[in-house]
Amino acid sequence: MKNKVMVARILVLSFLAPNASTLYVINCAVLAAPVYQMKQYYRYGVFDNCSDKWNALFDCFHLKTKRSSEVQEILESREKSKPHIWSYRTPEEASVHWKELFGNVNDP
Repeated sequence: MKNKVMVARILVLSFLAPNASTLYVINCAVLAAPVYQMKQYYRYGVFDNCSDKWNALFDCFHLKTKRSSEVQEILESREKSKPHIWSYRTPEEASVHWKELFGNVNDP
């Protein structure tokens, strides 16, 4: 694990913008720390294998090889494909949903 972190640090520092590389190096250092791994094991029952961080790193390398117009299109399409976190309701629907969840809290 320590060797992977060192490789990631070298790659990030040599290929990415300074602010992004600093952030990624800090994240990798945190992921390799024993205290962080023990917290992950305590909370979730498994150690963190850094797969999300590695995927983000390689995705970043992949996007760096594209033209800026292509990158913009890719990022916009990803953003549009994500589901929205809010569900919009009319005032009537919101009132019914509120009463289902909380009942008549304000009634004596």
